[in-house]
Amino acid sequence: MLQVAYIRDNKEDIVKRLAKRNIDATQMINEVISLDEARRSLQTKLDSTKAESNSLSKEIGNLFKSGEAQKANLLKEKTTQLKETTKTLEQELNDKADELKALLYKIPNVPYTIVPAGNTDEDNEEVFREGDIPVLYDGALPHWELAKKYDIIDFELGNKITGAGFPVYKGKGAKLQRALITYFLDKNTEAGYTEFQLPHLVNEASGFGTGQLPDKEGQMYHVTADNLYLIPTAEVPGTNIFRDTLLAESDLPIGITGYTPCFRREAGSYGAHVRGLNRLHQFDKVEILRVEHPNNSYNALDGMVEHVKDILKELKLPYRILRLCGGDLGFTSALTYDFEVFSTAQDRWLEISSVSNFETFQANRLKLRFKNSEGKNELCHTLNGSSLALPRVLAGILENYQTEDGIKIPEVLIPYTGFDMIS
Repeated sequence: MLQVAYIRDNKEDIVKRLAKRNIDATQMINEVISLDEARRSLQTKLDSTKAESNSLSKEIGNLFKSGEAQKANLLKEKTTQLKETTKTLEQELNDKADELKALLYKIPNVPYTIVPAGNTDEDNEEVFREGDIPVLYDGALPHWELAKKYDIIDFELGNKITGAGFPVYKGKGAKLQRALITYFLDKNTEAGYTEFQLPHLVNEASGFGTGQLPDKEGQMYHVTADNLYLIPTAEVPGTNIFRDTLLAESDLPIGITGYTPCFRREAGSYGAHVRGLNRLHQFDKVEILRVEHPNNSYNALDGMVEHVKDILKELKLPYRILRLCGGDLGFTSALTYDFEVFSTAQDRWLEISSVSNFETFQANRLKLRFKNSEGKNELCHTLNGSSLALPRVLAGILENYQTEDGIKIPEVLIPYTGFDMIS
């Protein structure tokens, strides 16, 4: 959520930068300023009314003490009127504040200066590419056929138990999945991230805190009886650890990592591009999260990008990095880099990580602050990244490492799997 003071002071710049998202925010921004002015005016009236009421109360007390009960009672009638006015003003102020907050919730984060303009993922900028695309043998298969051939993932069984998008991993497929999770966590903790085991359901306040609500409500599984939401990513419970928190400047930076299953309805997703592991309703992901001083958050973002690059180098998967354009940028993000691995058998790129800086957008909702060197409370910057999302990494390994004799295991994973081939 953007800060009102920031909107007041940077109106034209905000409108200009939100245009990168293909949004004409002029009316919304003007309405925010208008609502804020009305709210501040009501607050001034309320403060004045309360001050007058307090002053009269003291005067009434003094009059009673001096035996001037008649004058005191006359003034009491006025204080009664002031109390009624106070109640009315408080209600009007609350209504105006709620109206302002509801509008602020609808405004996405302002894109960082280097975010390119654009409408769709076709306009994203490729900023880095590494790794050779392997030449496969004749008759190479996509991962969903490999999964069936080697009996390592059963999509039909998942469909029987739950429905489409809930695969069952079996045998060496299950062990490879577990190996990837452990490897990712080890890499993250070696890089200084503290591991957390996080809840898989969150309350409404947590959803609002990180911006999934109200923006992505339709994409989340909602447990209506308890008003809880299954997490779409570990970002939600992980970042909400710091909701309503005042940190010392010396506490920064903070880095945490965690593995969770993730649940997404993915409503409206169908077609050849969602076959197999390409898009699921339940999938595993290891996440990295950072809470940073505003002066260091973009250096931290660069460090997170390098960290994910290092993992993909060790897995020896061909990958590229895209800087997302305004039209493809997530609602809460100021700048996002997507990592994609090349699926040789499908002849297409598959997204396996997003690394983002949210600046103060989440922190403002979360009330996540630190006390700066001047003793003033200041909003932190929050960042997160997939390190990594497993389904498409697994798809990339199965397809790119396949041979006529079986599927090789990346060398770095062999100590975790205990085997070097699926055959």
